[in-house]
Amino acid sequence: MLKKLDWYIIGKFLRTFFFTVLIFSMVSLIIDFSEKVERFIETDIPASVIAFEYFPTFLLFILGFLWPMLTLIAVIFFTGRMADNSEIISILNAGVSFWRLMRPYLISAGFLAVLYLAGIHYLIPLANSHRAEIDRVYFSRNRDEGKTSNVHFFVAPDTKVYMTHFSKRDSAARNFRIEHIVDNELVSLTKARSAKFVDGDPGRWRLDNYEIRTFDGLEETLVTSNRETLDTVLNLRPEDFVDYREQQSALTTPELLEHLRKQRERGAGNIRKYEVELARRTAEPFTIFILTLIGLSVAGRKVRGGMGIQLALGMFMGALFVFLSRFASTISSGTDLPVFLGMWMPNIIFFGAAMYFVANAQR
Repeated sequence: MLKKLDWYIIGKFLRTFFFTVLIFSMVSLIIDFSEKVERFIETDIPASVIAFEYFPTFLLFILGFLWPMLTLIAVIFFTGRMADNSEIISILNAGVSFWRLMRPYLISAGFLAVLYLAGIHYLIPLANSHRAEIDRVYFSRNRDEGKTSNVHFFVAPDTKVYMTHFSKRDSAARNFRIEHIVDNELVSLTKARSAKFVDGDPGRWRLDNYEIRTFDGLEETLVTSNRETLDTVLNLRPEDFVDYREQQSALTTPELLEHLRKQRERGAGNIRKYEVELARRTAEPFTIFILTLIGLSVAGRKVRGGMGIQLALGMFMGALFVFLSRFASTISSGTDLPVFLGMWMPNIIFFGAAMYFVANAQR
């Protein structure tokens, strides 16, 4: 059962945290507006879209990015105030152990971690998707990095599609080829000089100037047509050739898992960034507990000079975490390091630091 001390600290923790969120939100909005005001004026974006769509989604993005760091700052701020007012000393002198003092901190951290989990897996990706759509419509109209030359796709476990070029403008492909493979043997090969996606009919492609080769042991059957067209249904749509920059952050976790499953089945080689994003969403909520322990250990003792040194140390630790998190994402995306290990590396480092601070805080 929670005691009065627990409720007292939980109340201080959450009030300080949400006050810190409010301050950082106002500062972030002012900085972002000052940077983009010229773009807002030069484009035809409506003021209502800026006020009620762009800025709310941007705010969710920046808070998701800074949530663990804001937790650390809030812990250091209110704990430093308590230590400066000799409240921490009084609590410890009353027989409360440092481990018992950690309980309300960890409960509050758990509440914030649950909010962060819900946000990072669902709400923030939805906001990122809408913000990216606004950015593509009004600002950066060509940020698609999807591959269009020499494209290979496994559209089924035994069916592979290849094309030398795909035009996103008219959903047409050149030198289109469909290979059916059974038991590692090619059983049929369909070639077409061109192929076009049929709008309004999901998965239907129309082949022109095609030839079909079927293989039965050493026997081969050839069917050609230079005038007629052939319609075929494939698990392939024009959207599969689209890969926007930072697209992984605009997918909710169920969408991200489905995208990874589909890309693995197709043998796609550009899924590393999606795996990194999924691992990041699992690792970062645990950082809140680690930074909470660091904040309590650093700010829980009364020091000369007031809270200035403690806040400076907190800002440094928060900035160091953000740096290590971005560094881990870059390393995990571009090397053979296991994604899970790469994205948990900041947590491992900070957990070691937290244990060191906790051990020294009890002296």
